[in-house]
Amino acid sequence: MRLFRLSILCATALVPAPVLAADAAAETVYAADQQRQIIVTGARQESSTATKTDTPIIETPQPITIIDDELYLAQGAISVSDTLNYVSGVTANPYGPDSRVDGAFVRGINALQFRDGMRDVFSYYATIRADPYNFDQVELVRGPASVLFGQGALGGIMNLVSKRPEFTTGGEVSIRYGSHDRKEALADLTGPLTDNLAGRLVARVRDADTQTDFVPDDRVLISPSLTFQPSPDTDFTLIGLYQEDDGGSTSQFLPLVGTILPNPNGRLPNDLFIGKPGWDRYDGRLLQGTALFEHRFGESATLNLKARYIDSDLTYLTHYPNSYANPANPYLDEEQRTIGLYADGSRARMEIFSTDNNVQLNFNTGANVEHVILAGIDFSFNRVRKTSGMGIEYIDIYDIDYDALSDFDGGLPQPSGPSDDVKQDQVGLYLQDQIRFFDRVSVVLGARRDWTSSRSFSDPRRKDAATTFRAGVIAEVLDGVSPFFSYTESFEPIAGTASDGSPFVPKMGRQYEAGVKFHPTDAVLVTVTGYHIKESNRPVSDDSTPDPFDQIQIGSMTSKGVEFEGNATLPGDLNLIANLSYNEAEVDGTDQQLDNVPKFNASLWTTKRFALSDEAALLLGGGVRHVGKNRSYGPAFPEGIVTPAFTLADAFAEVSWNRWSFAINATNLFDKRYYSACLARGDCFMGSERNVFGTVSYRF
Repeated sequence: MRLFRLSILCATALVPAPVLAADAAAETVYAADQQRQIIVTGARQESSTATKTDTPIIETPQPITIIDDELYLAQGAISVSDTLNYVSGVTANPYGPDSRVDGAFVRGINALQFRDGMRDVFSYYATIRADPYNFDQVELVRGPASVLFGQGALGGIMNLVSKRPEFTTGGEVSIRYGSHDRKEALADLTGPLTDNLAGRLVARVRDADTQTDFVPDDRVLISPSLTFQPSPDTDFTLIGLYQEDDGGSTSQFLPLVGTILPNPNGRLPNDLFIGKPGWDRYDGRLLQGTALFEHRFGESATLNLKARYIDSDLTYLTHYPNSYANPANPYLDEEQRTIGLYADGSRARMEIFSTDNNVQLNFNTGANVEHVILAGIDFSFNRVRKTSGMGIEYIDIYDIDYDALSDFDGGLPQPSGPSDDVKQDQVGLYLQDQIRFFDRVSVVLGARRDWTSSRSFSDPRRKDAATTFRAGVIAEVLDGVSPFFSYTESFEPIAGTASDGSPFVPKMGRQYEAGVKFHPTDAVLVTVTGYHIKESNRPVSDDSTPDPFDQIQIGSMTSKGVEFEGNATLPGDLNLIANLSYNEAEVDGTDQQLDNVPKFNASLWTTKRFALSDEAALLLGGGVRHVGKNRSYGPAFPEGIVTPAFTLADAFAEVSWNRWSFAINATNLFDKRYYSACLARGDCFMGSERNVFGTVSYRF
């Protein structure tokens, strides 16, 4: 097995950059109507995430949003979380800009991250974030997807679609400078190497600071790939990835008293760093190899094979204040300045191997009844090992003496020792039938059986099994009007133990959903949907213990709501995206919204293209996004702590001339200062400050 994993990595690491010399003699002037355009919708656009088959969105009985890279880069996305800023039913970056992990609440529930259809992240603080520049698009499927993906979250999944080689020469090179002294060089080159072999190289080098003092955001990324096509019906792709991040934690976990609650010494600054400069860090190295194989047996059958190996090392050294022992007043002196400061450090190693293999059969059982049968088996294995240490010191948080803080000789706080050694594996069998009647009605039926096991040196070995189902129907009852209904289930094993030492049992859930998709033309798609989710065995904070990170599993949780999502490409090169969602997510029996989950979100984004001459064009874009207030409950605040609602504006402008482009992006254009989340356990998270950057690109 290890030899197979290493062979994938070695093969992908040897991919050369595409030979672009043949392009030198190509025409060097682009007409204005050949300049790139941002397309925000396509009613017949296909997604493989919801069904694992290439199915048009309007034939899928489930809401699906596809965010093309041209769109999310124009929206100023610098992280995977940012790509979901303008998606209905989603709260992106719920804890503010987090340089450690990507996160999003989908229908009030954390979404799981997949890459090319295979789960990408299995543990917190054991790997570094994915880079949005490395993907062609991000696909969000709302609702459970366990029937096809196994360990899927109930709210939905986001699937990152990797850039792959193309047999047409093209690409771009860019340089960028912006806020927080951001300096970057980017490249994306692709083209044929021989008649049946194509290559691609994606690279990024970044030297940057962040909105938090003393926290860098440096990155080196290189992703080579090869596609071999021995025949028109066969594709074999190898994708390699090396990524190294040198950074820290932008989340400083500042106390409630001094941020959202008053302190006689004033409000703590948003950019306050409370650690040890030079010691605090979030440094990681990621090595990844992916193999994708597809063979089409005419139009009747297709074989798909996928495999990926991930090796990740991470050093995470950080400080955070003890706001948890007494959230209402964590200070140790009458002046409310002195506070305990935890020093927390870990070194982690994560290994993941996953594979997904299926066969697709296409046939008819009558003149107007078409079937697409999908049968498959997938397997995943992951192991996370951590060595950790913790200490405590004391600081005047309003006048921190950084020199007085210990750097632990550059290592872990003492005492330290092994803290985690968790192994998980999962095997799943799935079967799905997509039935199309009279090219008007689509029915999806699916079933899956999973077997999972987990073990660690601190927990007993646990085995679980589950069967999940899905069923859905969508029908174009009138031209351009397609109501749909679906029932879906989820199954999600959880590593770790509850505060009483008992191992977590898997989360289970089910969802009913009904809605309608309006698509009067291929350039317009409007989806309105309502859903009802029931989840059991959800981990929540155990307020009966002094440790703020202790958890217990509750009986059940309900999330219900409505969503509106509209996308349109209108005459005159005008694009519009409009979203509106309302969500009630409560622990059953409490009549309290889940912590940090807003009930109301809305957004509007538009772009307009203007031809300036035969060789030049101007592309303007802008948007507004609103996140409603949220509330957090705890023993110190039984009535809850309210995080106020906020509204942010973003803007984009790009001038294209021949092969050159000059772009400027601005997020939080008016530099609104706000909190993303303030939790009753005792801490607050800062929202994103204004971020402006300019990019010069040469495209061919």
